[in-house]
Amino acid sequence: MAPTFAASADFAIDKPAGQPCRNLRTDFRCGIHTQLRDRGFAGCTVYDCFGAGQKVAQEMFGGRDWRAAPETATQMFAVFDVVRRLHELLWYLAEAAARPAARPLRGELAAAYTEIETVTRADPETLAALDPAPHWARVNALMIKTSERVRGHARGRKWARRDLVGAKLRGADLRAADLRGAYLIGADLRDADLRLADLVGADLRGADVRGANLSDPLFLTQPQVNAARGNARTQLPHTLTRPPHWPTP
Repeated sequence: MAPTFAASADFAIDKPAGQPCRNLRTDFRCGIHTQLRDRGFAGCTVYDCFGAGQKVAQEMFGGRDWRAAPETATQMFAVFDVVRRLHELLWYLAEAAARPAARPLRGELAAAYTEIETVTRADPETLAALDPAPHWARVNALMIKTSERVRGHARGRKWARRDLVGAKLRGADLRAADLRGAYLIGADLRDADLRLADLVGADLRGADVRGANLSDPLFLTQPQVNAARGNARTQLPHTLTRPPHWPTP
């Protein structure tokens, strides 16, 4: 309901923000959930709100919904957009703090986590008017420090924000590579080794990661995994789930 999406390879239709998807049923379930990818809605199988939807709907608005209480809709959707971005930051901070090499930074990471968690519990009026950009800037600086410490002297290729769309990287040694914000759409990463590669913000839509070693990358999120094409041989961190649309043996 809240997000917008445009007709593309990821979505079969245009849907403005704040308007219900035509597949949304009256019980708030998706009418084509088991057929999303076949019906042109692959983007829906990729999306993850990092728990923001539950917090906003159940905690901040006490379980009220935009159908039963339409007067809440505008504010609820504005709050959701902010909280979703803040929750993503909390995920990154938790990921960074779990790294042994980031031990010297744990005080700063914990302080940032507490600050943002506190902000997410502000009243709806405050959150609706909040600009998350300053929080992103501070957390990004901490993520860069974490990445440098974790990758250490083993830092690999520097491909941050590089256009690697469709790149042929099968079997490539990408250990400890800097792939922050890299465009890896449709890239061939079969059997590539991406351990300790910094993948924050990397676009993995349609990337072929069959057999790739993604067992211990930096800042790899569930939406990125969902957007890629893997298989049973793709190694993932224990904190992430193998997408159900990936083929099994």
